[in-house]
Formats: sequence, structure tokens, C-alpha cells
Amino acid sequence: MLELAAIELDRRRLRERWQSLGYHGNRSIPQRLLEGVREYPEVESIYYAEKKLRRTTNRELYEHSLRIASALEKLGVGRGDVVAVQLPTWYETTVLYLALMQLGAIVLPIVSIYGQTEVEFILRQSRAKLYFSPAKWRKIDYLRRHAALRTLPDLQGIVIVGADAPAGAPTWESLEAASTSGFQPVESDPDAVSLLMYTSGTTSAPKGVQHTHNSLLREWGRPTYRNRGLYLNSLPAGHYTGFGHLFRPSIYGIPAVFLDQWDAQFAAELVQRHRIKASGGTPIFLFSLLEMASKHGFDISSLRTFGLGGQGMTPELVQLADSHGFPGARVYGSTEHPTVTSYDPELPFQQRAYTDGRLDEGNEVRIVDEEGRDVPLGHEGEILSRGPEMFVGYLDAELDRDSFVAGGWLKSGDIGRLDAEGFLTIVDRKKDIIIRGGENISSVEVEETLARHPAVRAAAAIAVPDRMYGEKVCVCVELHPEQSLTMDDVRRHFDQAGLARQKTPERLEIVPELPRNATGKVKKFELRAKLREKVKSEQGE
Repeated sequence: MLELAAIELDRRRLRERWQSLGYHGNRSIPQRLLEGVREYPEVESIYYAEKKLRRTTNRELYEHSLRIASALEKLGVGRGDVVAVQLPTWYETTVLYLALMQLGAIVLPIVSIYGQTEVEFILRQSRAKLYFSPAKWRKIDYLRRHAALRTLPDLQGIVIVGADAPAGAPTWESLEAASTSGFQPVESDPDAVSLLMYTSGTTSAPKGVQHTHNSLLREWGRPTYRNRGLYLNSLPAGHYTGFGHLFRPSIYGIPAVFLDQWDAQFAAELVQRHRIKASGGTPIFLFSLLEMASKHGFDISSLRTFGLGGQGMTPELVQLADSHGFPGARVYGSTEHPTVTSYDPELPFQQRAYTDGRLDEGNEVRIVDEEGRDVPLGHEGEILSRGPEMFVGYLDAELDRDSFVAGGWLKSGDIGRLDAEGFLTIVDRKKDIIIRGGENISSVEVEETLARHPAVRAAAAIAVPDRMYGEKVCVCVELHPEQSLTMDDVRRHFDQAGLARQKTPERLEIVPELPRNATGKVKKFELRAKLREKVKSEQGE
């Protein structure tokens, strides 16, 4: 386990190296926003909130962000302050993100579906100064949580965006009313933290991932995103990829259409209406888009490429995209290291379908055995990576000690192999997480939550394969004597726990006893193997 001083020394050396190679620069995001609005003032973004259209240009976005920045400054927001934003992909969300960058603040996006338990932990640990949320959105009542959140010691205010705000509550409209012209963007160090994003992992609590201006700009400006035409984004603004797409029109002149929630029929209609050229997402996005296009007769022939990420990427999925005229491809990354690999739609099917992409320029990968020794090319081992768009550590620095090895290499927790041409293939997962529809779910968090149910003696959370979502949460439960448990019991228990709904198990397996090794650790590989066979039998395979 490395000392924190050694980890920081590695980071400093890597920053100097990436600077010398041109991957990092001396400009901050506010500087790039100004350059972007001068170069691409009329590039258009289209937002659909509840299917209602709003068009805007880079010039309008930029000027609006400066006005909102002036109002936030009056509320005391400044350089280094953390501001939490739990909003869908709305026009206002983009304006707010840009405004916070102009202030030199740290943006803290929170996934819209996170429940009170997760949000309270995130706001407390991050010491967020302000929190933005809707009053209600879809089936989520955010107002119910606000009373508890107001007791947090560092939170100075909650601002409501959208309809149904209580009388007298701070709102987006009150920010607009307080805004003035003439705001000057704050000068920011390109190596300063500008984004704090929480992700689930092997620990029960979410982990705060820190990115700088330089790491974000390197990721957003990758050549693989250039010159692809109008892009359809329906990824949430609280996710790393969805967050980044909101900045690309303003900085790089890439026109985009944004959806605030995934609706496959509406998405297919928009591809036809706007002649959209590119998109991407998890398996459920692709499956449902093609299904709705076929069912309702939408012409999606303008689509030229579709990037696939998340768990459950198969050659069959890539073939499905290809058969509809747009090359599919698999890519690999994480919130910590967003784009380890990228794809070229011109590559042969074999490489797009049977690998997870080629190492992106500037990125490096090592494949190591259990002892941390490099394995021969083509052999399997744990993936270690480093590159210029990699994060600069967790907010809880102690987590860094288990996550990095000497030289600034990040331990992925994934098993893979690398070939001589630089193509990476993921073959297994070492870390104990479940990836449902692109969302990381901590098995430990699910197990700890279920263990609090009075009927449960012990529980193990594992992934069950799913065609649409890639994986779903299955819990294998050992009960106390003379106790019973149903799926309805499990759903009620998780609802009362205040967690995001996607963490609620969707399959329950009652077992007489969980298999354990000599030290008492549950042998999940046995549970997974038995479950795979059971699923195959149920599906008649």
C-alpha cells in the first residue's frame, strides 16, 4: 500500500509529462468557454424537457451563464466552493454548470435517481455550500428530503429549479431576478479541481472522484468526438459522460440534441426529425431505440455511429447496430479514468465486436498478475491504467492508497488482456460491483442494507445477466430459523432505506446456507455459476 506522499509525487511527474506532450495545457474551462463562444457563437443545442423543445446557441448559453454566475456570487459562491446539482439534463442545468465553472467553483453533479441516504452522505462529505434540485421530477418528490438536508452544517441554501416550488423558497427565477450584467469570469488554475463526482464501487458508501480543468478538457476534446455531426445525448447530467456532453457544443462547436430522460419512441422520432448522425449508451438504449424505430416506422438511417458502454456488451449487440446501417463499437472506461479506449467506426467488425476498443492516444495500460507482475502480451490479468484524462484522486484521500500502485497506475478491478495492436478486451470483473444499465451498484451496500432486515441472517448480492440492462441485482439470502422473505418484503425494505431504486434487488434466491471458504468469506463465484445455470434452464437454453 502506497503512502499518500508517494502517490502525489507520481501525479506531479505525470502532470509534467502530459504537459510536455501537449495533452494538458495552460488554459482553464472558463478560458475555453470564451474561446468557444467566439469561434462557434451560433452553434445550436436543442433541449427536450418533458418533450418540450428549447433551442439555444452558444452565445445565448454563455451570456446566460455569466448572469447566473453574478447571482451566485452574491450568494457567496466563489473559487473552490462545492455546489451540488441534482437536476435532469435541462437547459438550466447547462447554464448552471457553465456559471459554476466561470466562478471557479467545484461542480458536484448528483444522479437524479439517488435517494435521500446517498444525497445526505454526499452533501455532508463534500461540504457542499449550495444544493440545486427540482421540487418534483418523474415520480421523485425531492421536497420531502429538503428538511433533513437543511440540518447539514455546511449547506447554506437549497435552490429549486422548475415548477411546484413552495412560496418563498429560493428558485431559479429568484436567481434570474438577482442577476446583473458585467460579470468577469474568475481566473482558475488548469490543474485545480473543477468537478467532484460520486460513484459507487466496492465500498458501501459512494466515492468522491475529483477531476481538474485539464483532465476534463483532455477528455472532452478527444478526436473521436469531432466531426461526427449532430449528436443525440440522453445520458443523465449527473453522470460523467452526460455531464461532458453538455460542454462540447460550447467549447468544441459540436451540435447536440439533449433528452432529459430516455424515451425510446421519442428518441427514434428525434433521430428522424433532426437527422441525427451519432449517439451512444448502454444496451437498453440500443435495443429499445431499434425496437421503437421498427415498430413505429421511424427512419433512423441518418445515424452513422453508436458507441456502446457499460456491462453486457456482446458481439451480437454490435452486429445488431451494424445490421441497421450504423457501426456499433465497444469502449471501456470509468468515472476515474473515463476513456481508456476509444473506437473507430471504420474498424473491421471483429475488432469492434470482440474487443473493448483500442487504447486512446496518451493512455497506457498494464496487465498484471495477483503479485502485480506484468503478464505476457495476450495473457489475462488485472488492468492498470493511466492517462491525461484520469482523475486526481478521491476526496477521501485514504481511498487512494488502495487504488494506486507505484508510477501513478490506477487499479481498475477488471480482468482483461491487451493485444499487440493495442486493443483491450475485458474478460471478467475483480471488483465486487454490479453494473445495471450503466449504473455502478455496490454489492456491499446492497448486502449491508438487506442485513438490517430482521428475517435475514446473511446475504450476498451478485449480478444476474440481463439482455436489456446488462446486469440486474440478485440477492442470495440465508434466513434466520422460522423466518420468511418475499420480493415484496425486499422492495419495501429498500424503499424505506432511502436508496436509489435501481439498487433494489430484482431477483431473490433463498438458500439454506451461503457457501463460504475457510475464513468465512462467501464464495460468490459458486453462487454466480449456479445462478447462470439456473437462468439458462429457465430460458430453455
